[in-house]
Amino acid sequence: MSEFTQKVQKSIFGPFRSSIWEPFCQAIDRYSLIQEGDRIAVCISGGKDSMLMAKLMQLYQPLSPVPFEVRYLIMDPGYHERNRQKVESNAQLLEIPYTLYESDIFAIANHQEKNPCFLCAKMRRGCLYARAQEMGCNKIALGHHFDDVIETTVMAMFYGAQLQAMPPILDSRNFPGMRLIRPLYMLREEDIIRWAGENGLSFIQCACRFTEEAELHGGEGHLSKRKETKQLLRELRETHPNVEQNIFDAIHHVDLDAVLEWKTQGKRHTFLERES
Repeated sequence: MSEFTQKVQKSIFGPFRSSIWEPFCQAIDRYSLIQEGDRIAVCISGGKDSMLMAKLMQLYQPLSPVPFEVRYLIMDPGYHERNRQKVESNAQLLEIPYTLYESDIFAIANHQEKNPCFLCAKMRRGCLYARAQEMGCNKIALGHHFDDVIETTVMAMFYGAQLQAMPPILDSRNFPGMRLIRPLYMLREEDIIRWAGENGLSFIQCACRFTEEAELHGGEGHLSKRKETKQLLRELRETHPNVEQNIFDAIHHVDLDAVLEWKTQGKRHTFLERES
């Protein structure tokens, strides 16, 4: 093991133990993300979140109370060569063994006039499920963190007119027997950024041509809505420091007796049913 990798691992168990390692382990335990005999495809996009997740999973495996297997999967959806090199060099730097495969998802999604980001995310997830299944895995792990959960919940309510969270574990509809888990569910983005900075690490962003173009012109659609939501939460935090934690707690404490309508397993229900 290189001196750099040792330094990174010491930082996780040392100064970042309470902000990164412990929330990671707590999420696995609280939501029962890992079961005995699991074979998990840890999906690495090349960003800070998925790369940290891969390192945490690598460190957790030998310490886990139950045996499970891990495969580290990098999908190249059509990165510029410099971005692909960055992803691979970071994986090598952190000594994460990986399997890489290519797809043409960016080329397809970027030619869509409406919702290219939605299509890209859907296609990428489908490809990851398919490849993971081919590798004999029963789960894929994605790097969504606490802030993603809060922002998605607020966006669903403000822009989608629905109360819908981002669950820590999800059964696949199109790939029977496959599940998605989110081990970073309780990690704050600011701590991930701080961890990367303290270790001198830099990672790619979304890296698609559409995102680069949208960023250049101020953002479009989904991109700008997420930015709006981030900014709103920052402003609320100035006067209400616990607002994000309160939102997180709220999705764990839903009182169905006080909800007018809800949907479960595709069937809609209404509070009027309780009156009959």
